[in-house]
This record gives sequence, structure tokens and C-alpha cells, in this order.
Amino acid sequence: MSENNFDFGNTILSNIIDDETEFIPLLSSEDEQQMNAEDVPEILSILPLRNTVLFPGVVIPITVSRDKSIKLVKEAYKENRIIGVIAQKEASIEDPTADDLNRIGTVAYIIKILQMPDGSTTVIIQGKKRFEITDFIQTEPYYKANVKTFESTKPLSKEKKFDALISSLKDLSLQIIKFSPNIPSDAAFAIKNIESPAFLVNFISSNLNIDVKEKQKLLEVSDLAERANLVLVYQSKELQIIELKNQIQSKVKVEVDKQQRDYLLNQQLKTIQEELGGSPNEQEIIELKAKAKDKKWSDLIKETFEKELTKLQRMNPAAAEYSIQLNYLEVLVELPWEDYTIDNFDLNRAQKILDQDHFGLEKIKERIIEYLAVLKLKKDMKSPILCLVGPPGVGKTSLGKSIARALDRNYIRMSLGGLRDEAEIRGHRKTYIGAMPGRIIQSLKKAKSGNPVFVLDEIDKVSNNNYNGDPSSALLEVLDPEQNIDFYDNFLETGYDLSKVMFIATANTLSTIQPALLDRMEIIDISGYIVEEKIEIAKQHLLPKQLAEHGVKKSQVIFNKKVIEKIIDEYTRESGVRGLEKNIAKVIRNKAKSIASNEPYEKNVSESEVAKILGISHFQRDKSISNNVAGVVTGLAWTAVGGEILYIEVSISKGKGNLTLTGNLGDVMKESATLAFEYLKAHSKTLNIDSLVFDNWNVHIHVPEGATPKDGPSAGITMFTALASAFTQRKVKQKIAMTGEITLRGKVLPVGGIKEKILAAKRSKIKEIILSEENRKDIEDINPVYLEGLTFSYISEMIEVIDVALLDEKVKNPIILA
Repeated sequence: MSENNFDFGNTILSNIIDDETEFIPLLSSEDEQQMNAEDVPEILSILPLRNTVLFPGVVIPITVSRDKSIKLVKEAYKENRIIGVIAQKEASIEDPTADDLNRIGTVAYIIKILQMPDGSTTVIIQGKKRFEITDFIQTEPYYKANVKTFESTKPLSKEKKFDALISSLKDLSLQIIKFSPNIPSDAAFAIKNIESPAFLVNFISSNLNIDVKEKQKLLEVSDLAERANLVLVYQSKELQIIELKNQIQSKVKVEVDKQQRDYLLNQQLKTIQEELGGSPNEQEIIELKAKAKDKKWSDLIKETFEKELTKLQRMNPAAAEYSIQLNYLEVLVELPWEDYTIDNFDLNRAQKILDQDHFGLEKIKERIIEYLAVLKLKKDMKSPILCLVGPPGVGKTSLGKSIARALDRNYIRMSLGGLRDEAEIRGHRKTYIGAMPGRIIQSLKKAKSGNPVFVLDEIDKVSNNNYNGDPSSALLEVLDPEQNIDFYDNFLETGYDLSKVMFIATANTLSTIQPALLDRMEIIDISGYIVEEKIEIAKQHLLPKQLAEHGVKKSQVIFNKKVIEKIIDEYTRESGVRGLEKNIAKVIRNKAKSIASNEPYEKNVSESEVAKILGISHFQRDKSISNNVAGVVTGLAWTAVGGEILYIEVSISKGKGNLTLTGNLGDVMKESATLAFEYLKAHSKTLNIDSLVFDNWNVHIHVPEGATPKDGPSAGITMFTALASAFTQRKVKQKIAMTGEITLRGKVLPVGGIKEKILAAKRSKIKEIILSEENRKDIEDINPVYLEGLTFSYISEMIEVIDVALLDEKVKNPIILA
């Protein structure tokens, strides 16, 4: 049995053989010529090799252990030292038969036999020529066989392709030596000094990192060029494997080095901190324990805290989980679990505070006082969920602050506009890096009490994008008094009682709020203000606030009632007072400039000064139009920012009876126009209109401000009135407006937003309003202050509007329809 111990640089051999032996590691040209000239003996003693293949010219050491092999080697060494070596087909066979041996082998010359210190025998042999066994003639005490020379083919000496192939082999060998940590750099010297192409191929083949079967295949290739190509393929694979190993080892080394560096730095930091008076990590744990000591919470939360604190103490402060665990414990200990402020049940004081902070808003004030009264009597009433709905700038958000002040509760506000991720409400699970509780829990932590007034601002603008979960659905649990007693936050992983929190939601419209969410809230409408209310709000709230913000004393700038009314009438068109406040601020800034520059100025603001500072009037309040033109009627509309007036214009011209609709109208509004026109055709006799004119005249209905989209059924009665005026050429009453949905049967149906529409009418100096009979109850529910100066006419049938809205007098220069 033999084993290949040969190293690429012959380093093992150099330790075994002294300088006086005839060992020659490299084959010179003369040696190769001499070796090729030698004849292969007809009979050779055969030495089976288990783990290696011997190539011509190559020197290798083998260890022999079988008795047969030792006897063969010793006898041959005493004679001509020539033997035949051949590889076994299977290395695991201990005593191979003739069938277990390959047929192609190499004639070997025994250079030296060495007795090793462990008692084994090492033989150094050099390959000569390849042979092929024809048949075995002896099996005992060792194999002998008849052999013949294995012929090989060599390319021409000046063949460029072969020369390039040999050069590539050398280059790849040098790269393998360079990148492989297991091959000494001296091996490169050996490769560079090999002149013979055949010996180079054999030398590299012998040292390739491939199994014995692959090497045996190389030995059996007769054509040298073909064998060189195969060797090149094996070398390329080996180089790729070495490069990959080096990359992996380099990455592992960098990671290990970083871990060792971090560990050493942390140890040093720990030592320094101990010298300075203790570790900050220990200090954090001490602080957490101190906060928890006097904390008001249930036994369950206390048990959870202690369990998680024990887990934190076992953690390595350098671990990523440590900061998450610490953050979790800080949230637990800072939340106001059972910390409640004491409510102030003085109803007179509460009413006074509400009146101080907000002018008007009687319904909402009445609802708050009712809530306080019930809470005072029952003590444990669950807080209601109020939803204040109204146009921008009417004081919905600021009302939350007033309620908190009236109750002596803490105040917290959370804006929901554009919220599109459920995790913003429920929080993230602790398993995520950077996890944190939801904004409900975070806000309560800031509020520092478990029963604050919690304003959910802009609840109608919560995104319904379901990609990251539906946040409006997550709010269902928050705003349900039956469920929020045990609100579950993903970060806390335990229930939190929200039942004592007074939630107040605000919205501009109810149309975008999820129905299930809407069902959980008590809706309170906050409409816009009339001019008189705006004047009082400006005097009591806006002026003092803006003077203080601009550093101007009350005595330095004075606004009278007429100036404020001018700003309201000519420079704002809104239901709230936000635009009014901006314009007041602009006037005060102008005065502040004069005060700061020590310039002379008039402290009483005049109407002419307002026009100079704010520019020409933006709006003309007296918008009711002249009735000298037939077919133009004023309608009332509702928008998210309050009520507005709009005009319906009808023009008729000679044609084929076509109906044209313009003004950026929606489908519902177009249908209303069609209904009005068809009803007019059906009742033309009642209105003394010749039915033939509808075939000879085109009708064009237009609603001005074409850039603004318009839709809804409430303009139906207005369109019918405008059509009737156009076809009868009768004048429309001055300063009259109307709103109502119509049907094909001629009925006038009720519409919504009545209060906002009435305010819009008052702003535009309308005196008379036509409504559906069914809207009478809405008028009766409105504060009489808002109705001063208005006359209401209620109709059930469309035809009734003709007598109310149209005069018998015709317009000047009427169109003659024929």
C-alpha cells in the first residue's frame, strides 16, 4: 500500500533526502531525452498504488506497508531498481486482485528506501515511461506481468497553439500558488524552471487537487495536447474554488475582527465607567426600578414589568435587542396606567370657560354641560365619543382645549390627516428593529394622565389604502366604549384602558368616514358664523390674539365695528374666521411697521386704510343679480367649506330643439336639468308656452365658475325656474334664492345643508328663500338669530315656484318665440 505525501515545492522530500543522494526534483532536457530512449522491459514487477498515480519524470514518496509490497521493493532495490507502479481501481481494497488494478501504469525507478522512526517504510520513486499490461504471469509473492510501451503522441515543436496552451498552464499554476495558502511560494520557482512541455504537464497533473480516478484518466490520454487541455480545465476549476474560499475566509475574518474589536471596546468602556462610578446600563435599571416603585398599576402589569426587567438584566448591553427591551420597559413605566386627574364638576365655571373661549356654538356647549352633569351624578360614566363636523375655521379643534380646561383635564391632540398605516394606531411588534407603540399610546404617555381630553383631528381624512392595513378600522376599537376598556397595542402586548379618555373627533364632512366608525360617534354639526357673530369673535378673540402675537398694545391699534365688517364683507368668503384672522394680522403688521419705525400713524384703522393695505375688494357681497335678464336665477349650494350661492343661466336661440349643458356639471346635476326641461315641456300649456317652440329653439343651460366641479340634486328647482323665465320672458323676483330637488312627477324634495345655505344667502344680501315643504322642520330647528331679515316660502309642487319666484312683468326687449 502506498500514500502520496508529495508537496508542490518538494519540501517534504528536501527534509527526507540529504544533499548527497541522486534525487533530482526537476527533469532536465538531457534527462528527458535519456528517459525517452530507454526501453520498457518486457516483464515488470507490479507495485499497486492505493492513493496516487505516478506520472513520467515526477518524483514522489510512497509509504509501503503490505508485506508483498515491501518484499518487491527491497528485491528490486538490490537489482536494477526498476518496477512498474499502477493505481488500484478502488482505494478501499486491502489486497487487490489482478482485476482490481488499472491496465495503464508507469515504469518507476527506486531512488531510495527509508526506514521511518514509526517503523514504516518510505520509498522515493521517479516515473520513467508509461506502459500497458498485456497479462499477469505471477501473483505470489508479488505481481509480475508482461507489459508493452504505451505510445504517446506529441505535437510539433513549433506549433503556436500548443505553445500558448503550455504558457497558459504555467500562468494558471503560478496564480494557484499565489492564492493558495497551502502551497509554498518556492513552488513557483520550480514551475518557472521546467523547460520540457511534457514534464510540465506531468508535473502539474501529479499535483492537481483531483481524485485518483481523474488522475488515472489523464495518464491514459496518449495525445499530449489533449492531456494539456484537460489539465487546463482542472486548473481553472481549482483556481475558482481557491478564490471563492479566500473570499469567504476574508469575510469571516472581517466579521470576527469586528466582533472582537467591539467586545474589547465594550470591555474597556465598562472598566472606565466602573472607575467613574458605575455602568450606565446598571444606572438605567436602577432608575426603572425607582420609577416602578411608586407606580399605580394593576398586579398583571406589575408582574409583566418585573418579568421583562429580569430579562433585560440578563441581556448583553451590546446586543440589538437590549435597546428594544429597554424602550419597552420605559414605555411601560411612563404610561399613566391608573393615574387620573380629578374632574372639576362646577357647571357654572365650565359654562363660563366655554363662553370665554368660543362665541356662539350653543349646542356643543349645551352637550358638554349635559355630560358634566351626568358625570357629576353617576361618577363612573363612560366618556362619550363626540364628532364635531363643520367647515374649516369654525373652532372645532380649539374647542377641545376649552373642554379640557373646563374639566381640569390634560389635553392632547393627534392629527389623523393622511394616516395610511394601521401600525400608526396599533403600534409595531417588539420583534422589529425600531419598534414603537402606536400614536394613541404615545400620546397618552405625553398627556401623563389616563383620562385626558383626546382630540382626533381631521378624522375624515384618514386614508382608506389597505396596503398597510386599514387605519380607520383600527380606530373602531379605540372609539367604541364597549371595546376600548381593553385596547390592544402590538408593542405593549397587553390591554390598556381607554374608557376614561374623552375622545373628540373633528371632520369637515361625514361622506368619507367609514359607516361603522360613524356609528360609534355622536355627531354634532358646527355650522358657519353670520356677520354679527364674526364681528364679536374678531373683537373678543382674534384682535387680542393678533395684537399680542405682533407685540402691539391694545391702545396702539384700534378697529371699529365698521372696519371689521368691511374686512368680513369684502375680503373673506368663508364659514369660519381663519381668513378674517389673516387679514386682521395683515393690517396689524402694517401698523406695527409704523410703530417700530417711529413714524406718525393713525391708531384708529379706517375703511380707506383697509382698502389701501388689503387692496381692492376680493368679493362683492351684494351678489344678487339684476332681474332685467330673463332666465337667470340664484341658487343655494353646500360645500365642504360652507354654503355658497350659484347662478343658473338659461339662454335660448333659434335651432332644432337641442339642449346644451355647460359649467363642469356632474351627472346628477345634468339629470336635474333634463328633468326640469322635460317637466317644462309637459306643462307648457299651463305656462302659456306654445309647445312648437321647443322644436325650433335650442336651449343652453350654464352654471358660472366653470373651473369648479359642481354636482348634486339641490339645483333642480332653480333650473326649472330659470327655464320657465327664459321661455316666458318674465322677470325673476329681486333678491330671491332657492334650493330643492325635483322629480319627474313635479314634486319638490328636501335637501341638506340648510343652515350653511342660509348663511350664504345672508352674506349675499338675499331676502327671500324658496324651500321644499319638508325642509320647514330644518328652519324651525335653527336659532332665530340666523333667520333675521329672511322670508321663507315652502312649496311641494314645482309649478308652485312660478307664482312665488316669477313676476308677471316681462323683461325689457323680450325675445319673441314663434
